[in-house]
Amino acid sequence: MIVIAAFILGAFLGSRRAGKLGGNRRDRIQYAVAFAVIFAIIGLFITVFIDRMA
Repeated sequence: MIVIAAFILGAFLGSRRAGKLGGNRRDRIQYAVAFAVIFAIIGLFITVFIDRMA
């Protein structure tokens, strides 16, 4: 569940970041995908860490 939430949050933040930098639609999509993947990987590590601690 954390991975999905992180993916969505990353996509939102990436799109917003590209918009602030003056990017067009393609830039916003590229940033959204890159941020989503990075956030999902971080969320995966957090999920594994929480699972191992329990």
